[in-house]
Amino acid sequence: TFLHETGSSNPTGLLQKFDMVPFHPYFTLKDMLWVSVALLLLAMLTLATPNLVKEPENFRQATPTATPTHIKPEWYFLFAYTILRSVPNKLGGMLALVASVLIMAILQKMHMSTQRTMMFRPTSQVLFWTFIANITILTWIGGQHVHYPMIEIGKLASLAYFMTLVILLPLTSIMENKIL
Repeated sequence: TFLHETGSSNPTGLLQKFDMVPFHPYFTLKDMLWVSVALLLLAMLTLATPNLVKEPENFRQATPTATPTHIKPEWYFLFAYTILRSVPNKLGGMLALVASVLIMAILQKMHMSTQRTMMFRPTSQVLFWTFIANITILTWIGGQHVHYPMIEIGKLASLAYFMTLVILLPLTSIMENKIL
């Protein structure tokens, strides 16, 4: 209901009433069209080729005496798996894993900038894309075998993850508040 009462905003964050479009007939029909197209594509994918997106390891004969050499979680858990693997202590790894997920959950509360948009904050834009690159590196390292260069890269990327969110993000917000 908030969107119906106040309307959508533009990227600059400035309020302009003259270019607003009513929500109901236009966006409802447009959304219904693309939701139906997405559901049709999903139905075609799951009904016509159900084995297309399954893991190839699942089709091998199970051997109860041998553990598979390459066990890894799903792609959306790989960044957290890298953080878990980068700490040699079991308890420390679990604490780092929980901290990485909790930091992502409280990230919106850590936003201290006076401006809501990032359009006029170039330092925050650079920090954002650095964070995205770091998450990509953590995800990639989580899918690799555990050997020499990957362990060190995972440790450095995990350290950069926590430094970006705990130290650099608040400092950047404070600095940009003083400049702007």
